[in-house]
Amino acid sequence: MSTAATVRAAVSDAAQRTQYRVLAAISCAHFLNDMMQSLILALYPLLKGTYHLSFTQLGLLTLTYQLAASILQPLVGQFTDRRPQQHALVLGMGFTLSGLLLLSQANTFPLLLLAAALVGTGSSIFHPEASRIARLASGGQHGLAQSLFQVGGNAGSACGPLLAALIVIPLGQASLAWFSVAALVAMGVLRWISQWFANQQPRSSHKSSHHSAPFSRPKTMWVMAVLLTLLMTKFVYMASFQSYYTFYLIERFALAPQQAQLLLFVFLFAVALGTLLGGPIGDRIGRKAVIWFSILGAAPFAMLLPYVGLMGTVALSFIVGLIMSSAFSAMLVYAQDLLPGKVGTVAGLFFGLAFGIAGLGAALVGRMTDHYGIVNVYQVLAYLPLLGIVAGLLPKIKH
Repeated sequence: MSTAATVRAAVSDAAQRTQYRVLAAISCAHFLNDMMQSLILALYPLLKGTYHLSFTQLGLLTLTYQLAASILQPLVGQFTDRRPQQHALVLGMGFTLSGLLLLSQANTFPLLLLAAALVGTGSSIFHPEASRIARLASGGQHGLAQSLFQVGGNAGSACGPLLAALIVIPLGQASLAWFSVAALVAMGVLRWISQWFANQQPRSSHKSSHHSAPFSRPKTMWVMAVLLTLLMTKFVYMASFQSYYTFYLIERFALAPQQAQLLLFVFLFAVALGTLLGGPIGDRIGRKAVIWFSILGAAPFAMLLPYVGLMGTVALSFIVGLIMSSAFSAMLVYAQDLLPGKVGTVAGLFFGLAFGIAGLGAALVGRMTDHYGIVNVYQVLAYLPLLGIVAGLLPKIKH
């Protein structure tokens, strides 16, 4: 074999292998990104007491952040599918850094909203491009790659309340500025990833041109509608935990805010673990099976949770978080297989809708909580995972 042929074969073999170093780096960046973003939600008990905010205002704060993180994501994904942007990841982290610094100094509700919007904008730029890089580095193990990418984000979200309990709540709102160091570290990691990504663009563009959609356009739209229904079910329920679980524990079991934050960490740790498991399992047994079980399978535990004691609540929240979180990696890869060649668009759509649905759900749950009380609201939301039965309508995608 000639030297040129040997080099081409080596490059082709490298392209087909899973790039674990790249996946580790993008997962680390996702960890830092979502850890900083989760500080907004973890700060709610402090902000509520300091600025005398109602649950409705907390819901609006979540809505502002989630809408900023959702509206731009599909547009960013669609744009970068056509014209990949090497420095988009670093730019997105710059928005997050700006929002975090403003949040540490904001002393009025409008400034809090602006800070939340800046952090959300950073998220809307980060997720579509980062998801594209995870798929590009997957070596064909798309579920595994998405799980490794997303588990970084979920682990970061889980650490946010823990850091808030240990640092922000005892030391005050201004201590948020210390986390700007994490943003600077993330920007360094993303700069290295961007350089790797720039070298892969010609190859990835060539490969994407050889795939066609597995179904007709009407059937594809129908399947996407089913996926979005499942997405709504998952993220409205999860938003009720991430935004209000600490208040539920404080009211029902008379816990201190720091104790409640630590128990929220238990739930979010389960979410991270479930995300890590969901993708590889979907690669082996099929994504439809994972999607079906991850939402409908959580229903009996969710319905039991509002009626047990403290230890039972902690145990059931862990089980629900573990099962339900396994869905997103499988859903995202399923949709990317459904629409080949539109990796950024699909990632932007799904991450964007996830943030948007979670924001609307948080605002609605906050409004209901002001009128009916957090305990009563949790009893009603417990039936939401039953909508997971519509996963039976998803067809299998053959490769």
